[in-house]
Amino acid sequence: MDERVREHAAVLVDWSARVEAGDDVVVSVAEDAHELGVAVAEALGERGANVTTLYGSAEMSRAYLKGSERSDRAFDDDPAVERALFEAADAYLRIGGGRNTTATADVSSETRRAYATARQGVREARMDTDWVSTVHPTRSLAQQAGMAYEEYQDFVYDAVLRDWEALADEMAAMKDALDAGDEVRIVTERDDAPDTDVSMSIAGRTAVNSAASVAYDSHNLPSGEVFTAPYGTEGEAFFDVPMTIDATRVRDVHLVFEGGEVVDFSAGAGEDALASVLDTDAGARRLGELGIGMNRGIDRFTDSILFDEKMGDTIHLAVGRAYDACLPEGESGNDSAVHVDMISDVSEDSRLEIDGEVVQRNGTFRWEDGFEG
Repeated sequence: MDERVREHAAVLVDWSARVEAGDDVVVSVAEDAHELGVAVAEALGERGANVTTLYGSAEMSRAYLKGSERSDRAFDDDPAVERALFEAADAYLRIGGGRNTTATADVSSETRRAYATARQGVREARMDTDWVSTVHPTRSLAQQAGMAYEEYQDFVYDAVLRDWEALADEMAAMKDALDAGDEVRIVTERDDAPDTDVSMSIAGRTAVNSAASVAYDSHNLPSGEVFTAPYGTEGEAFFDVPMTIDATRVRDVHLVFEGGEVVDFSAGAGEDALASVLDTDAGARRLGELGIGMNRGIDRFTDSILFDEKMGDTIHLAVGRAYDACLPEGESGNDSAVHVDMISDVSEDSRLEIDGEVVQRNGTFRWEDGFEG
């Protein structure tokens, strides 16, 4: 076993999930992620945790959903067995991977929406645990990223095996700026793409310093972003980074916001997939997240949201569900069965303003060398 696999497992169990002796941990292991699953199981055993293992197969999910289409069945709301599993768990570790990144491409959008809506209670129970999502570098993910397998392994471990405590200290300045602000404005003015000029309220919201640990209310490994839950969005936003939504390639997304919700949209490719997301429920047309990528260990786009949204010189907005960690106690944010991120490259001809003050210009923050005020 590559020693980096064991290092990855140690970061996941110790830094990210903060697993302690006696914790009940559910581990979902995707196809072709067996090596990392083995290393995580070993680490959990050494720490005295209790482990329940699930097989996270996209091909099995496709088979189930296609079979359900043929039987014309209605999905049961919040299946009791699965919900009870997560309600009893202290932590949930999801190890992604897979043999085919588009395994569910032929599942209809109607079936996807129905399944996501029926499982909303299961999802809430899972997110009430100390959950962390990561990926094992597989050949299918390398192919999706356009890399040789060995090259992709190096890319993943450069992003995952970081000094997370040091990065958390760096990102604290962005968190402080968002926490103190009332309004964010994002502007891009490029000759080769439609302009973005979108404003949103962040008053009363708490930003998350997403340093790849539940101790920071952060649930992805790798991470390296600061995010909050905006509302009252107005204006237009263009997202130039391609992404995959429901196994469909989507690019050049343009959203128009009025009164806090999307009132018009288009995409250069994959517009039907985008429409399906926005039509999921009422909350799917409102923003659930504003995120600012700050992990400069991620140096290229790979068509994986786990990495792409954390990349330095990017900003992302997500339609759908808002995370409770950003909300005052007792307050409900945007609710939806979906949470779909869309990413903009802000490395040039762009600025991020908080209450009228430029905090980031052309990808450089005001506390970094080279910032132009």
